[in-house]
Amino acid sequence: MKYSLVTRALAGGWLILATGFGAISQEQAIDRYIRIAMDSNIVVQQKHISLDKALLSLKTAKSLYAPSVSFLAGYQSGDGGRNISLPLGDLLNNAYATLNQLTGSQQFPHLENQSVNFFPRDFYDAKIRTTLPIINPDIGYGKQISAYQAQLQEYELAAYKRELVKEIRIAYYNHLQALHTVAIHESARQLALEGKRVNERLLERGKGLPAYVLRSESEIAVIDSRLTQVNQEVENSRLYFNMLLNRTADAAIDTSFDEDRAMLAYLPEMPGATDMEKREELQSLSTLTLINETVLKMNKGFRIPRLNGFLDLGAQSEGLKYNRQSRYYMAGLQMEIPLFSANRNINKIRESELNIRDARLGLERLSKQLALSSRVAQNNLNTARKNYQSSLAQLRSAEAYQRLIERGYQAGTHTYIETVDARNQLTAARLAATLGKFQVLQAAAVLERETASYSINPKNTDNE
Repeated sequence: MKYSLVTRALAGGWLILATGFGAISQEQAIDRYIRIAMDSNIVVQQKHISLDKALLSLKTAKSLYAPSVSFLAGYQSGDGGRNISLPLGDLLNNAYATLNQLTGSQQFPHLENQSVNFFPRDFYDAKIRTTLPIINPDIGYGKQISAYQAQLQEYELAAYKRELVKEIRIAYYNHLQALHTVAIHESARQLALEGKRVNERLLERGKGLPAYVLRSESEIAVIDSRLTQVNQEVENSRLYFNMLLNRTADAAIDTSFDEDRAMLAYLPEMPGATDMEKREELQSLSTLTLINETVLKMNKGFRIPRLNGFLDLGAQSEGLKYNRQSRYYMAGLQMEIPLFSANRNINKIRESELNIRDARLGLERLSKQLALSSRVAQNNLNTARKNYQSSLAQLRSAEAYQRLIERGYQAGTHTYIETVDARNQLTAARLAATLGKFQVLQAAAVLERETASYSINPKNTDNE
């Protein structure tokens, strides 16, 4: 990159200020990457799964109001063990004999004593059971809790998306900053090479010194060492950025980012922090308080009787017979009223009250922490903005100083050491201006996160 191009890239924000703010709304490459990460990031996908599971739990809680139907069947057969004796013959044979004499017939037969085993033989019982909750407040409270838990997962997903937006912006800016740093050092290397060429030419004419050529070579070696380091920073920043987007490590990054246009929104004095109630972290704690309040209501309702109804339609018989006599139906009600539980229910109520108090204190503490972090982020952005403006002024001075020293050296009024110092000052000023610009963008990304100003559209939750 040429010297003039680097300079215009660093100071171009001031030139664009005169063109107006109409182009700010145009989409940048970073915006496309953020949209991609919303679907491809692994953690986002995991949190989507957690949200889907919470929604399924909500549907399950709603289904508890509906009746449940199940098929039950059992088979039993056995022999041995205890028997019961039935002396039917001893009881009835004498009476039957007398009746036969009186009637002159054999109408009343001779009976044998019987022995009946307790175990059934080839006995089956098959039925379809339908159960329906009639009075059970726990089902309603469970549905509310499941709905709140689904909201918690939704808020958690949105909060992570905001954090991911910040991380992607900062990673992208770090990558661009590393690329700019490489360009600045390459420009400095070109200046050092030109200085070496001039010293070699002066030495050939008998007007230079060998020490100046050696100093030029040393300066180039130092720059080459720095280039090796910053090129590694470029590679590392690319690896991290691609990791956030769940892409392959060697995927190319679109660097067509108009930094000067992005800076237009942050160069003026920034307004104060926005309403902090939009932070999903606060909404999550508010929802957690609602969950604890619902649990408290559920625990206080332990004295309410639980009433369920059931209907059985089936058949049972020995010998695996199925006929009119084997078929049956049975309907009934089941009620449960707690009488004694050794104060377990009272302890649950007290525990729920403590959970509510703890959640409210946590909400108050988090509100203060977020307000503080938002104010700090606002101050950091204003400081970065002022530092960037100062670095631009230092850059202009360093450019003018380097030009004067370079002309003076060629005219013989300045030493070569002064030219090296001027080039070093110019390189440092360029690096400071580049760092200042991306510090503004990074501070703006942090403020965007702290004030929840980025538009997030989380998946809607069906809480009905």
